[in-house]
Amino acid sequence: MIGKLKGTLDEIDEDHCIVDVHGVGYVAYCPARTLAALPAPGEAVTLFIETYVREDMIRLYGFRTALEREWFRMLMNNVQGVGAKVALAILSTLAPADLANAIALKDIATVSRAPGVGKKVAERIVTELKNKAPAFAGTASGTIGLKQELGEGVAPAPVADAVSALTNLGYSRDIAANAVAAAMKSAGDGADSARLIRLGLKELAR
Repeated sequence: MIGKLKGTLDEIDEDHCIVDVHGVGYVAYCPARTLAALPAPGEAVTLFIETYVREDMIRLYGFRTALEREWFRMLMNNVQGVGAKVALAILSTLAPADLANAIALKDIATVSRAPGVGKKVAERIVTELKNKAPAFAGTASGTIGLKQELGEGVAPAPVADAVSALTNLGYSRDIAANAVAAAMKSAGDGADSARLIRLGLKELAR
């Protein structure tokens, strides 16, 4: 099984790239976000690989980071109705941190932005991966606990009220939650919603 390719980027196509490793060209199917971040053909490249084997086919899927590859595996192995094509579409639309945030917040609309992901599939993703997302949140790991509380409806009232107020001002729930999380560090325990809103707005104004 191939787990990683390190070589020279030979070609970039609409849904895949070719990596030359010592004269052998490997075709790797990648999310659009990965393809967009690749260097120019002829330059060095490293891809984390998931090898998919069937009786009639061997296919390689390539990712910029091991974290993206883990999300691909989780989506494929844990969510009914999500195959390689849909998993790639999700990772083309959402970075791992954004996907973890959306799952924690039970944000069905954000998950369903990916092509081929309807409401039912998005709901299954949120339900099946809610306990796995925190371990694979990446840059979102610092606020994932708060967002899960908000998603489950068990966040403290001042926190929930502050996030709701910022959302009503036009900020996304994710951005509002990040701002309130930062405000909580400054305000300390026991801060009321008014103080959290005020400090949250300061964070957003930076």
